[in-house]
Amino acid sequence: MKKWLMAVMFGAVLVLGACGGDDGASEEPAEESGETVDAGAGEDIYKESCASCHGGDLEGGAGPTLEDNGLSADEIEDIVEEGPGGMPAGLVSGDDLTVLADWLSEQ
Repeated sequence: MKKWLMAVMFGAVLVLGACGGDDGASEEPAEESGETVDAGAGEDIYKESCASCHGGDLEGGAGPTLEDNGLSADEIEDIVEEGPGGMPAGLVSGDDLTVLADWLSEQ
């Protein structure tokens, strides 16, 4: 019974810890469209969809490093949509893909 209770409590701590608080994200104007883009949204999408292969700090891992990639947002969108090599295609799509590509092109 104690092991079960500890497992439930540990799981609850992990879930609540993942909820976190304010990550300091701010609204910044988009360069081309004049709209605002959440500065932390691209990083959040990256962490959710890409970090497991490309590393938490873009340093690479199972996938190549993305630091100083020198790619435009359009090139990044094409790569994510097509999934070259061992990368699955279409991991991110729609507005999330645009936000992610803009964020990665600035890294």
